[in-house]
Amino acid sequence: MRVILAEDSTLLREGLVRLLAEEGYDVLAAVDNAPDLITATAEHQPDIVVTDVRMPPTHNDDGLKAALQIRREWPDIGVLVLSQYVENRYATELITSTAGRVGYLLKDRVAQVDEFLEALGRVAAGGTAFDPEVVRQLLTRTTHVDPLERLTPREKQVLALMAQGLTNARISEVLHVSQSASEKHINAIFDKLGLARSTGLSRRVVAVVKYLGS
Repeated sequence: MRVILAEDSTLLREGLVRLLAEEGYDVLAAVDNAPDLITATAEHQPDIVVTDVRMPPTHNDDGLKAALQIRREWPDIGVLVLSQYVENRYATELITSTAGRVGYLLKDRVAQVDEFLEALGRVAAGGTAFDPEVVRQLLTRTTHVDPLERLTPREKQVLALMAQGLTNARISEVLHVSQSASEKHINAIFDKLGLARSTGLSRRVVAVVKYLGS
């Protein structure tokens, strides 16, 4: 799997390069600013880009804006965004801009190496990976309060796991229920939120998060 990294912290950037190389990823470039990220992406056409949110040239949200540009110009390239905290506006725009190949993790999650690698692999394979805290904040800030109040506590748990990008089988494992039970909860969630059912996990997750973030 071919990867480009964008992170202005030298220590973290070099640590990620070493980690990914050890895991068999081909790190094509490791840059420290958003313009170089765009240039490297255009040149190498990687399978996935991993980028920080805040980095040069303005040290504001350059990395996240670059991620959005990559999604627009090269939709087949996966994007995994790393951030110190949730940038609500842009997180919603990024998540709802695509039917897959996207992830948003808080940097604390990178310290959990297995979780980080699982999320990276999921995005690279065409899926989605959203940090539980990102999902929680999107759920909290949503203006669609009444429909969410119609969900049972268990359905809210399932919705949060769906929004993280977990498959039905993985949801069943996390909640210690049968897969048929998970599917029943998921169908009930779509019915209560007025969302049409879809056959693809990525389309389903994007529909849910788009609804919550609109």
